[in-house]
Amino acid sequence: MTERWMIHLPVVVNDLLSAQRLARVVAHWTHVLPQTEPGGTTVSAEDDQNVRHWVFCDRLLPGGQRCLLRPGHDGECSRRFRPR
Repeated sequence: MTERWMIHLPVVVNDLLSAQRLARVVAHWTHVLPQTEPGGTTVSAEDDQNVRHWVFCDRLLPGGQRCLLRPGHDGECSRRFRPR
């Protein structure tokens, strides 16, 4: 076991798209904290938490950080947020 701990913050919304949008807002806000990795943010259905949906692209960039664009985005990956 590693010495890393994860924080799980339950938030309830009505559909996957709304969950991803809210998760993006929360992740954008927390990116100022050095302990967070917003690119690793996922959402899941309350009754099926083992099936997770990426909020951001799941590709790793050099240095081990994740791309901060939407899953399935066009073009190159980036650590900069792009408006929709």
